[in-house]
Amino acid sequence: MSETEILSKLETIIGDMAALKGAPKPSISAQSVLLGGGLPIDSLDLAAIVVELEQATGFDPFQKGFVNFRTVGELARLYRR
Repeated sequence: MSETEILSKLETIIGDMAALKGAPKPSISAQSVLLGGGLPIDSLDLAAIVVELEQATGFDPFQKGFVNFRTVGELARLYRR
């Protein structure tokens, strides 16, 4: 998947999570901060996002250990192929 496709997938996933919480669909860009930046997700949601991206891409960028990321764009770049 390209970075653009992954960003689109992230927008859908986070939008769906917001809807389940009764929150409005957030505006998401590559610069959006994942935790503590106003998106309606918490650390458990982020873990679920990582699992969903791994299933969608067939790739685990954390296979060899944790990789630091803060933004939607940084996370998307980890999964691009």
